[in-house]
Amino acid sequence: MSERIALVSSERGLRVDPDLPLASSAMRQAGLAVDLVRWDDAAVDWAGYDLAVVRSCWDYAWRLEEFLGWAASVDRLRNDVALLRWNTDKTYLRDLERAGLPVVPTVWNPVRADELPDAGEWVVKPSVSAGSRDTARWPDRAATLAHVAELTDRGRTAMVQPYLDSVDDAGETAMLFLGGSFSHAVRKGPLLRRGEGVRQDRDSRGDLRRVDPTAGQREVAEAVFAAVGGLVPGARSPLYARIDLVDGAHGRPVVLELELTEPSLFLPQAPEGASALVRAVEAELSR
Repeated sequence: MSERIALVSSERGLRVDPDLPLASSAMRQAGLAVDLVRWDDAAVDWAGYDLAVVRSCWDYAWRLEEFLGWAASVDRLRNDVALLRWNTDKTYLRDLERAGLPVVPTVWNPVRADELPDAGEWVVKPSVSAGSRDTARWPDRAATLAHVAELTDRGRTAMVQPYLDSVDDAGETAMLFLGGSFSHAVRKGPLLRRGEGVRQDRDSRGDLRRVDPTAGQREVAEAVFAAVGGLVPGARSPLYARIDLVDGAHGRPVVLELELTEPSLFLPQAPEGASALVRAVEAELSR
């Protein structure tokens, strides 16, 4: 009897996630029985799966406690609930920084102009967010602080980072790890446009391409991935991870985000990633 795998998504993710068809097809070709399911579907029998793999649960950010409660109830879940609990709030960047890893300079809940990072423009985002919701790029300090106040007045943690000019030219480099090893890298084009303010409908999927990472990017990404186990005690090793890098001062790569919750794996841009995901799942099933 085939081992049963649940690829776990959201209502929207089931409709538009381009990774799901490629991942499910590769797993079925490997002899696995695969279902594409919503994490919040009460009719799903989670105990009936040999492994549940969190994928495009893109609504977690505004249903966080519900999402984490669900994750705690699923025994064979990857990535596991300990990783999800840590990673769904971007305050994890503090842990990375304390571990000596290079991250984009970040200020939390600033209230005065002199608290902002030294920059010509700033990015404001809530620490719990997905898909660039409630995120914007601001050219002046007053607008930056107003956005921060709007978030904190609603009980959210606001983070402010300098907008790095390198993003406009080089974009972001997504470093994908599957089954504990580096798999592939994809360039993501710039997403935040000057002066557009807060938007909830951004989509960078049209500006993606496979790239060969530099030695410096490999070094930083490998160091970040290796640090996760020590930063999240008791967690299982990530089945998948995406580390988004940008060029910081002097062109050195710095971490923008570490995605362990529901990262796009960009399988259309790197089809061999589907095979790497299958091998990771098979290794997990054999444990």
